[in-house]
Amino acid sequence: MIRNHLLQSLGHRTPQQIGVVALAVAVTAAAVWLVARSRRVPAAEIERRRRLYLIKEGRLIDGTVTEVADVDAETCSQPEDMQLLLYRYEIAGVTYECAQDVTHLREYVDLQNCRIDLPVSIRYDARNPANSIVVSETWSGLRIGRIGPG
Repeated sequence: MIRNHLLQSLGHRTPQQIGVVALAVAVTAAAVWLVARSRRVPAAEIERRRRLYLIKEGRLIDGTVTEVADVDAETCSQPEDMQLLLYRYEIAGVTYECAQDVTHLREYVDLQNCRIDLPVSIRYDARNPANSIVVSETWSGLRIGRIGPG
């Protein structure tokens, strides 16, 4: 019955009125989409906020850097090459092997002098121990030691 009433009421509308309503719906939908899209936080900002959260709330634990990797842009499908810091740590008998993209933190870390298999401090989220970092804008868990014979 409601459907018949709706169809009858549409039958009394002119094509111009239906067109105006359809245009208004399309414009409203486009405006909602643009507002939602403009509020989307860029990935770099999300990552910065994650690092800040771990600095403020994260717990400290010792771990080990296992590798420093340079990944070319083509391999990682990114606009630029990436520098990754791979590390390992253990919490409650569980070993976590993680990688941190330090590409945008180059001014805070010298990966050329980063020693493999030496201890580092790691900040991790106690609620999600796999969420961790070794370096941020305001903190570094890297322990720079002497390189070569002493």
